[in-house]
Amino acid sequence: MTKEVIKHMSAHMDKTIDALRKEYQKIRTGRASTSLLDDIKIDYYGTPTPLSQAATLAIPEPRTITLQPWEGKLIPVIEKAILNANLGLTPANDGKVIRLNLPPLTEERRKEIVKQLKKMAEDAKVAVRNIRRDAIDELKKLEKEKKISEDDQKRAEKEVQDVTNSHVAKIDDVLSHKEKEVLEV
Repeated sequence: MTKEVIKHMSAHMDKTIDALRKEYQKIRTGRASTSLLDDIKIDYYGTPTPLSQAATLAIPEPRTITLQPWEGKLIPVIEKAILNANLGLTPANDGKVIRLNLPPLTEERRKEIVKQLKKMAEDAKVAVRNIRRDAIDELKKLEKEKKISEDDQKRAEKEVQDVTNSHVAKIDDVLSHKEKEVLEV
């Protein structure tokens, strides 16, 4: 019984870390990444469609993203969607391909981004701690219902804490990796 609770808790914590990684991918660093455009949708024949399903995305240079729409008439629609997304990017096109040049980040902007990253990491840690609390409550409930002994409950609580500590360490690792990427000039 305790193993199930811990396994369930660990899976939830893993999902929290995956969500943090996804959020971090959307944050603009000095390096080009097509994941910056993941949330942008365009009106494709009346249907909101992700950019990746209406154009070919590529990174020919470290600070440039190119979009080659499958239909030429989509160019103004895609440009408008990128401008409306407030990414701080200005699209330029040559009639066939849209280019997005990522300007280098200022030192001040880098520090702002790092603060944002730290807040997101702290939110993830809070989520992990909430999952730990729920697991401990579940263990106490099992002990109260006499499904597990008090010793088993105490042992399981220690294991819950160990799993929590390892997930918090993973969050710190993800944060330091992204922080290094942002501060890289």
